[in-house]
Amino acid sequence: MTGLALRLQALGAEVRLCAPPDFAELLDGIGVPLTPLAWPIRALATGAVPGRTSLSDIAADLTAMAFETVTSLAEGCAMVVATGSFPAVAGARAAAEKLDVPYMFTCLSPSYLPSPHHPPRPWPGQVVPAGVTGNRELWDLNAEHMNALFGETINAHRTSVGLPPVDRVRAHAFTDHPFLATDPVLGPWRETPELHVMQTGAWIRPDERPLPADLEAFLTAGAAPVYVGFGSMPMRGATAPDLSRAVVEAVRSQGRRAVLGSGWADLTRIDDQGDCFVVGEVNQQALFRRVAAVVHHGGAGTTMTAARAGAPQVLVPQVADQPYWAGRVTELGIGTGHDGPTPTAGSLSAALETVLTPETAARAAVVAGEVRTDGAELAAKVLLDMIDRRESAD
Repeated sequence: MTGLALRLQALGAEVRLCAPPDFAELLDGIGVPLTPLAWPIRALATGAVPGRTSLSDIAADLTAMAFETVTSLAEGCAMVVATGSFPAVAGARAAAEKLDVPYMFTCLSPSYLPSPHHPPRPWPGQVVPAGVTGNRELWDLNAEHMNALFGETINAHRTSVGLPPVDRVRAHAFTDHPFLATDPVLGPWRETPELHVMQTGAWIRPDERPLPADLEAFLTAGAAPVYVGFGSMPMRGATAPDLSRAVVEAVRSQGRRAVLGSGWADLTRIDDQGDCFVVGEVNQQALFRRVAAVVHHGGAGTTMTAARAGAPQVLVPQVADQPYWAGRVTELGIGTGHDGPTPTAGSLSAALETVLTPETAARAAVVAGEVRTDGAELAAKVLLDMIDRRESAD
């Protein structure tokens, strides 16, 4: 979203950005003002929301928080563009309706959009009847399940702010004309008559920050290392010390040095050997061009950054669309997906052995030359054109 915001600003538009408060550091100094929305994302991801334990309570609050925040900012705006957790997106759409402002939903993975060409990802608590295997049937069940999960809370909020209830909450929030902010090579979309999808390419925020001097010195002191980091993802099934040991031992077994991205997994050195370097927030666009491979959780942004850099990848998917990206990386021949969410030294070493080959490196370099980097610019121009046409019609 920040990539889109910067391109809109460059084209003369005023932008207001809403996001959880722990994105403030990431946005500091780039000229896009942030209005905090809801709880810190880490609290949501780790189940540490104060006073909230049930999904229905959290969903109700997210819908109301998004509605209130967007309503406070969007009056007089030309467009509301939304992505993120489903209850928050529903709240943003309700705010746009209340203010009579056009609304555009943005999806960051093709796997979330209904299509006869792929099945939906499973939702918590959903039971699929035996024998139901067709994609259309599975998406129908998905819609019913989302109604059961979120319909009551979303419609209760809509009624409370003077909006009519909706029968199909997924279709209402997603619309039939969403943006798809993924690369056509990395995350392709096959056309379907049910949706009019505008695939723009990934929305990239250019990062010009130099690498820290001590990291630069580490990189130049030997052969290209392996980067391992799981970003804003709490890893399942392993403590931080155990995971750090598994990661370091796996990389060493391949005769490589390691750069460890500490992240929420709290990866750290396991001894005093000089073959490991720990980083926090860093310019991954620059770093990934300097490594032999990237091991990560499989988020859309990290997958795209590694693909664009031409770095072979090992994905250790945990939740959501991460298994989709692991599958795509494997299909493209630019990496592999790890079997299961908890890597051991042995399993991660085997995955690294698969990708640390000349063939994978060559294929990754080819795909890097094919992915597009102008997705945010294309989306910004499309949005401004939509706004111009609407204003002309009015």
